Amino acid sequence: MKNKEKEEQKIEAKAEKIAEEKIEKAEEKVAEKVEDIAREVKLSELDILKQSLKEKQKQADEYKAEYLRSVAEYQTLRNRTEKEKGEYINFGKAKILERNISIYDVFEQAMISVRAGQDLKSIKVGLEMIYNEFSKMLKEEGVEKIDCLNKKFDHNVCEALDQVETDEAEEGTVLAVYQNGYKLNGKLMRPARVKVAKKKEEEKVAEEENSEEK
Repeated sequence: MKNKEKEEQKIEAKAEKIAEEKIEKAEEKVAEKVEDIAREVKLSELDILKQSLKEKQKQADEYKAEYLRSVAEYQTLRNRTEKEKGEYINFGKAKILERNISIYDVFEQAMISVRAGQDLKSIKVGLEMIYNEFSKMLKEEGVEKIDCLNKKFDHNVCEALDQVETDEAEEGTVLAVYQNGYKLNGKLMRPARVKVAKKKEEEKVAEEENSEEK
């Protein structure tokens, strides 16, 4: 009986040992599988990062190319603008010089008359021609002379250089123009420098006394 129990105990012990070995092997296989899966996941993440980096680099190259293209276009536009600006300036100079040349021609003829000792009448005609040519040119360019003589002083277009007491004109009347003023297309270029009338001191005193009595 005892031998039989011992035999059964041996069999159970052997069975337990075999079971433990199988469980241990199974656990090792599971661990290996987990490691393989983890390794594959890591490789997959690395591939994703590499692909993302590649796309970002491509996008950066596109942005750089676009920037360089924009810089080149801006430089081309700037060069063209500078060239056109120079051409416009030269064209403007040419138009002004062309007008002045015609005036210079008239002036030259007047000088020839003076040097030739011709009569004053021909010289006067020459000077009038120069004056008319200048007036015509200024008018065509939109320049207008300010008409202020014998009119009320307007500080918007006039500058008073002198004030004179007089009873021959109302106070504030422009008595004389020292230097003409001009407008260009309605905007002030230069104010007229003028002499303005003001009341005599005795007249002012009399007016003040009359206003006090009232």
